[in-house]
Amino acid sequence: MNTYEHKNDVKNSVVRVIIAAFLIIIQVFMIVNLAIHLSEYYAAFDTIMSIIAFICVLRIYGRPDNSAFKLSWIVLILIFPVFGLAIYILFGRPSLLKTVQKKFNKVNDDLNSYKIETQGYEELQQNDPLHATEAYYLQSLGFPTFNHTKIKFYSSTNDALEAQLHDLNNAKEFIFMEYHAIEDSKAWRQIEDILVEKVKQGVDVRVFYDDMGSVGFINNKFRARLHEEGIQCRVFNPIFPVLNPFMNNRDHRKITVIDGLIGYTGGYNLADEYFNYTHPYGLWKDSGVRLEGDAVDSLTKIFFEMWQTSSKEDYEDLTLYLKGHKVSGEGYIIPYSDTPLDDEETGENVYLNMIKHAVDHIYITTPYLILSDEMQRELILASKRGVDVRIITPGIPDKAVVFAVTRSYYSHLVQAGIHVYEYTPGFIHSKQCLVDDQVGVVGTINFDFRSLYLHFENGCWFTHNHAVKELREDFDELFEISQDVSEKYINTSVVLRGWRCILRFFSPLM
Repeated sequence: MNTYEHKNDVKNSVVRVIIAAFLIIIQVFMIVNLAIHLSEYYAAFDTIMSIIAFICVLRIYGRPDNSAFKLSWIVLILIFPVFGLAIYILFGRPSLLKTVQKKFNKVNDDLNSYKIETQGYEELQQNDPLHATEAYYLQSLGFPTFNHTKIKFYSSTNDALEAQLHDLNNAKEFIFMEYHAIEDSKAWRQIEDILVEKVKQGVDVRVFYDDMGSVGFINNKFRARLHEEGIQCRVFNPIFPVLNPFMNNRDHRKITVIDGLIGYTGGYNLADEYFNYTHPYGLWKDSGVRLEGDAVDSLTKIFFEMWQTSSKEDYEDLTLYLKGHKVSGEGYIIPYSDTPLDDEETGENVYLNMIKHAVDHIYITTPYLILSDEMQRELILASKRGVDVRIITPGIPDKAVVFAVTRSYYSHLVQAGIHVYEYTPGFIHSKQCLVDDQVGVVGTINFDFRSLYLHFENGCWFTHNHAVKELREDFDELFEISQDVSEKYINTSVVLRGWRCILRFFSPLM
């Protein structure tokens, strides 16, 4: 296959991450070693640590967290009280994020003061009371239901990029782009050429990316170059060689907003492999959606949530960017987001609500399948009540260990009648869920612990529109070229089951 360039040709910040990781490991080692040293030489300290560890275990058990997270910490602390407690104090306490959470809440309080008026929910409630309950949940969290928006589903990232380039070229007022990963290569350079021209025309252009997500693709010179070109650029959660638990929480969102009239989101980042310009893992499969209409206002607010959290500047007046642009669309659309800084697992709850209401079928694509007990139970229960449940995962993995964990979940699922497929042409990165050909979700949210509990994410829920049909057509094509591996995992050896139990024990930490 032809490729544009190899990854090792791209200037990146991998060395910076290695140095930072090395220094952080040294800091952790010094703290843990001090705790172990004190416990060995001072009996009273060891006793105190054991008491604190027991109290800590009770506190963890009583928290309303996911059971898998709690179990991992509890076992670690009970087996290695001093070591486990030291690690938990450094990384496991929710209170460690309170400073960031306070700033995040302050930004959201400001954003929530800008009300978006829509009658979409009331109309959906009259036309479809069952799925209106899913919309009610999102509406209660501040994500309105829109019924004056056109939505287009893209099963091909190349088609999505072509449309995105066209819309960017027509921008008149502002362009906002937020992505987990940007690679300074072929795909991005097509975009940057347009952005530079738009800046010259007086368009307000802003780019926001996650430092960890982009670290293998770009370095700090990239941001400096954008600033020189007149493009405002910010980096989320920069990597520093200092022990910081928030470093584990990344911005995984993918959003483009153009003039408040058009918006894009989906699973693809702005790197060459997502458009098959390079093929590190075979044929890459991803997807996205284009919105045109009043639902774009929600994407604008979601963008500003992260943009303003990452700055010390005064908050901007959003009335300049919320257009309330109504078009003659079909159906109902809800862009929404999720954050690890609250007690609401929005991304997981949207999936759970859809699964609970399924009658005929549930189709899912995800690059990583690392399920909570709640998600497993709902999927298995759906299968046992006669729902056709199918899940597509990669045929060629990008992370060998995570792929082994993904496969560790197959046996339990297929024994309940769920069919698991692997995308044999390569790596499937799209995050999609379709229920009964009536409701669909496309976004950034994987079916794994990191997406559902640790990252900043976003998605788009939609129903009663043509995008649902287009999503179904995409699934039909995927089933044709993917391999049903369910029979391979009905019976497995004791040794293999034991190894997978070990992998799954550490899965909440992956």
